[in-house]
Amino acid sequence: MPLTLTRTDLIRSANFINGAWTTTPAARLAVTDPATGATITEVPDSGVSEARAALAAAHAAFPAWRKLPAKQRAAIIKRWNDLVLAHQDDLGKLISREQGKPLAEGRGEVAYAASYIEWFGEEATRMNGEIIPAPVPGRRMFALKEPVGVVAAITPWNFPAAMIARKIAPALAAGCTVVCKPAEDTPLTSLALVLLAQEAGVPAGVLNIVTASREKTPEVVDVWLDDGRVRKITFTGSTPVGKYLARRSADTLKKLSLELGGNAPFIVFDDADVDAAVEGFMAAKFRNGGQTCVCPNRVFVQRGVFDAFAHKLAARVAALKVGPASDPASQIGPMINDRAVEKIERHVQDAIAKGAKVLTGGQRLPALGPTYYAPTVLTGADVTMACACEETFGPVAPLTVFDSEDEVVQAANDTPFGLAAYFYSQNARRIWRVADLLESGIVGINEGAISAEAAPFGGVKESGYGREGSTHGLDDYLHTKYLCQGQLD
Repeated sequence: MPLTLTRTDLIRSANFINGAWTTTPAARLAVTDPATGATITEVPDSGVSEARAALAAAHAAFPAWRKLPAKQRAAIIKRWNDLVLAHQDDLGKLISREQGKPLAEGRGEVAYAASYIEWFGEEATRMNGEIIPAPVPGRRMFALKEPVGVVAAITPWNFPAAMIARKIAPALAAGCTVVCKPAEDTPLTSLALVLLAQEAGVPAGVLNIVTASREKTPEVVDVWLDDGRVRKITFTGSTPVGKYLARRSADTLKKLSLELGGNAPFIVFDDADVDAAVEGFMAAKFRNGGQTCVCPNRVFVQRGVFDAFAHKLAARVAALKVGPASDPASQIGPMINDRAVEKIERHVQDAIAKGAKVLTGGQRLPALGPTYYAPTVLTGADVTMACACEETFGPVAPLTVFDSEDEVVQAANDTPFGLAAYFYSQNARRIWRVADLLESGIVGINEGAISAEAAPFGGVKESGYGREGSTHGLDDYLHTKYLCQGQLD
């Protein structure tokens, strides 16, 4: 099935700065289909000049955008949501072409992205302040919410629609203006969403997007880090890059939202519904081929149900259909690039060398192409293996047996990361004990699908800080101003 768009002008090959599409600089960056390696189109490989132009436009547009009544901002954002949903099929195809995920997942991501746009369109009119009881007569005290200013958004490749929506929608709702650098592997979805935002009525300069290669990205981002006109950085990506952004933001004390690496545990207790745990794990782990920040990376199964869980899981994983998004039957697509496959292969080979056994998978699928890897289940995993210490970011499930609750909680928390955690149990007392003890910003209890626009999304420890989604996600784009008026008596 060809992934041909009905509206071909959604494929953009230019930067969007100050309401205009510009093809400068002359240097170009090829955007390729990970399933075939074929070039889809080329976009600008931008640098300092484009970053500065985008920032100047956002800074100039901020005063008018922040003064626009919240109801009018909300109306524009809601029109954007309507346009995104109206083009769900085309956007889903575009995601699948540049990112590789199955078409059903591509369409699903568009709906997920739209849910954030709709949510924050509604939240724009709910930025309520406070009236504070005065401690003395003749005084009135107020706390107001105001937009922080220009926001620089740096988005990842694994969810090119959802991540840009989850960052830009609250920024616009709050009254902020935006400069954005999408991931070098998947800029086309971001550019298409910006085109629809323009059509929805977002004024010139309010939303600007600059594309750049991996090599040129530091040039672009450093401009925004060094300039005091950028008041907030929002980033989803690796912990090392997040730490770099935090250090570089210190000189101008920018506000930061950092959604960084994960090493999510998935715990199955003896008293769990094993079938439900298998289903929950499949939903949590194999979406987007395991290339999600909240997917389980370490699987702990209590000894009494280990064999049953491992057998049922291996059967389900072995039945997954691997193939390109152009095949409607595909459930697992290609990995994003060669580096991703090499890391997966390294983790699996390291585990095998240290005693792990392969129940299913465990190899590349060269007949499909160089970026395909078979969904894999390993048993005998332990803390000495790379897959227990590093985020694999692929379709690999390493299983570890455990005996006691205390043992598994300690193992689950034995990581510098704390983004997501999952566990299955039917014991109400255990549920509340374990949920309280897990060091994680998000906990799925007898549930593998945990993300929702109304819920706060973010981590603790080295998984970052700040929250996306929910009312907390809007607060991250606001600051509080205290007003005190006296001599009223």
